[in-house]
Amino acid sequence: MSRLGLLGRHISYSFSQEYFSQKFEALQLAFTYENFDLEHISELPQLLKHNPNIKGLNVTIPYKEEVIPYLDALDKKAKKIGAVNTITINSKGKLKGYNTDCYGFKKSIKPFLKSHHKKALILGTGGASKAIAYTFKKLNIKYDYVSRSKKEGVKFTYDNLDLDTIKNYTIIINCTPIGTHPNVNSCPDIPYDGITAKHLLYDLIYNPDETKFLKTGKLQGARTVNGYQMLVFQAEKAWKIWKSTF
Repeated sequence: MSRLGLLGRHISYSFSQEYFSQKFEALQLAFTYENFDLEHISELPQLLKHNPNIKGLNVTIPYKEEVIPYLDALDKKAKKIGAVNTITINSKGKLKGYNTDCYGFKKSIKPFLKSHHKKALILGTGGASKAIAYTFKKLNIKYDYVSRSKKEGVKFTYDNLDLDTIKNYTIIINCTPIGTHPNVNSCPDIPYDGITAKHLLYDLIYNPDETKFLKTGKLQGARTVNGYQMLVFQAEKAWKIWKSTF
């Protein structure tokens, strides 16, 4: 039986395993989907050496960027983004990286975009945030990053965000793990009082359904969206890519 799986660290909570396992069972497909929980990305070559029936992988936190040196090729889009969340493994054992996060994000946010949504704040600078930035470029939406510390390409840190800045950026995307189960009482430290009914708050987190970030935004009148649909769309895109290589 061919195996597919998720590459990450501390991923027992993962959406992907349950989603794909149910899909394969419903369609009576001869595939299994497992979590491959690695303490360090350097364990990947050994994992694949001892498990030659692994045909494809999804990649999650914290390896979307770290996995790239271990790949033999990159899809054009993944190369531009600089992050990978899907890997194919061909019959010769060659690994190719793709990014389906950008597809999932674009498809899931488009129904909520209004004409006044011209500027976005991206909270976090990890692998997922790169796919979000790439998508905003494609949608002609200006964006800026918010990070804990000042670094190249980052316009704001959390301690220099003010109410006027928040009012100016009517889309705010949480790409950090802050607020994920079980730490459901945490949320990114931004001036929520600047959020209005014109705002769209989007959280890549899907567990819990409504994070404190989204709840707090909703109290200010904002439209809120969690990351579940993005996950479904990116998963289906990954499945399409894998199928084309089997």
